[in-house]
Amino acid sequence: MAIKDDVRAMRAAFIPLTIYERFEYVVILVLTALIAIIVIAAVWTLTLKVLFGLILSGGVDPADYSTFQAVFGMIFTVIIALEFKKSLLVAAQPRSSVVQISVVVLIALLAICRKFIILDLAETDAPHILALSAAALTLGVVYWLVRARDEGAGEDS
Repeated sequence: MAIKDDVRAMRAAFIPLTIYERFEYVVILVLTALIAIIVIAAVWTLTLKVLFGLILSGGVDPADYSTFQAVFGMIFTVIIALEFKKSLLVAAQPRSSVVQISVVVLIALLAICRKFIILDLAETDAPHILALSAAALTLGVVYWLVRARDEGAGEDS
């Protein structure tokens, strides 16, 4: 019964939308479905690599730094895709803005964190690390400012 109610609610919310809002809504739903497929494939691949590469074969040492980097890099990739999918679902809500700054900044922060985890320090030069650090710091400050603004706007309402 809950699925029927959800479909009715979606239909009721879809009717008053303009043509462009309907177009946006359909595009967001298609993108959400595609990202869901990508997440499922990524989790399946990650599961197989961990199961066969680390556990069953016994040939790969999980304490090895390159293995650690590879596994956690894949995990962060899935987390980033899930967060992106979540932001699309929020944007699919009727009368919601398509771009939410805090979510975009959070996804960028996750991507930089992933980059730090998979970074090979032996082959990375100092300016590259400094640039990534500056980007992470800047995104952190922007995220903090946006969240503070959003929380302040919530108190005024």
